Amino acid sequence: MSESQFDIEAYMKDQRERIAENPKDSVAHYNLATVLIGRGQLQEAEDHLKQAIQADPELAEAYVQLGGLAMHRNDLAACMSFNQRATEIRPRFAVPQGNLGFVHLQQGNVDQAVKHLKRAISLDPQFVQAIATLGNAYLMDGDVDGCIEENQKAIDLQPTFGPAYNNMMLAYMEKGDFAKASAYCKQAEENGFEVAQKVKDDLAEHTA
Repeated sequence: MSESQFDIEAYMKDQRERIAENPKDSVAHYNLATVLIGRGQLQEAEDHLKQAIQADPELAEAYVQLGGLAMHRNDLAACMSFNQRATEIRPRFAVPQGNLGFVHLQQGNVDQAVKHLKRAISLDPQFVQAIATLGNAYLMDGDVDGCIEENQKAIDLQPTFGPAYNNMMLAYMEKGDFAKASAYCKQAEENGFEVAQKVKDDLAEHTA
C-alpha cells in the first residue's frame, strides 16, 4: 500500500470516528462523502451528503455535490434543484452558477445558460469550465466567433483543457475551415477529450 493510499484510509477512518462520536458533524459527513465520490462509492457518498445537510442546511458545497451525483445519473431536474439551493445559500458561489448554466444548456435553454455562465465567470474569472461552456452556448446560438473567443480564453487559462479544443474544432467546422478544425481535433484528443467518431469521419472527408 502506498503512502497516499494509507493517508486516504487514515483520513476516512478519522472522519468515520468523528461521525461515530457526533452523528451531526456535517463537515465530517461532507469530507467522507468527497472521498467516497472519488472512489466511485456513490450511494454511500449520497447518504453522507444528505446527512451533512440535515445537520447543516446551509452547507452549500454539499448541495453542489448532490447536484453532481444527480447529473451522473442524468437527473437534470434534481441537479438544477440542488445547485439552485446552493446559489440561494451562497449567492457569490461560482460553481453552482456554472452548473446551472450547464444544465440549462443541456435542456436547450441557451439564454438562461448564458445568464448563469456569465454570472459564474463574473464571480470567478478563471472558471475554465464555465468559460468553455459559455463558448459552447454561443456556438449553439449561432455566434461562432463568440465561441472561438471564449474557448481561446479557456485555452489561455488552461492549455490542457480538452473540451475547449473540441469546441474550437466545432466552431471552425462551422466556418468551413477544416484544416484548423482538424488541428484542434488533434489537440482535443491529445488533451484527453474523446472526439465523436462521426465528427472525425466528417473531418476526414473534408481534409482527404
